[in-house]
Amino acid sequence: MIPAMPAIAISSREASAAAVRFGRFAVMGTVAVLILIAGVWGSWGTAQHVMLTKGREHGTIRVTQCDRDACSGPFTPVSSGATARDRVVIQEPVAVRKGQTYAVIVKPGTDDVVRSGPAGILYAWVPLGGALLLASVVVAGGLRLTRAAWVLAGSGALLLTAAFLAL
Repeated sequence: MIPAMPAIAISSREASAAAVRFGRFAVMGTVAVLILIAGVWGSWGTAQHVMLTKGREHGTIRVTQCDRDACSGPFTPVSSGATARDRVVIQEPVAVRKGQTYAVIVKPGTDDVVRSGPAGILYAWVPLGGALLLASVVVAGGLRLTRAAWVLAGSGALLLTAAFLAL
């Protein structure tokens, strides 16, 4: 005959504490993941044009006019199949200066351009860098995973610093 195992009694207080810990972990984990997804989503709109360049028009823009929201200038094609344009618009005026020439890629079907090359790639992923920094606070405070939070914060800071130095 097998001896009966003693029943392990879990108090309702211990059960409640476990449920709260699990709930906090689930909610904060979801918030951190949503922040990172939003960062990728915000970056991908520009990054796709800079990173997936096959079949896109490559060229240069000589910035002749800037206002608060955008800069513009003539587009000189570099790749075959690209057409010259009298005026194209680059939406990020913080990344360009009037009178300078920049390598760009034309967004398909528009007269909008984005920076190309390493500076363009880094600048396109700036929203992800901010999301990494924000998610690190959630991971450290809500999940109490300090090492993972430091990795996220370091990655975000590195990305933002590299983008700043590349521009």
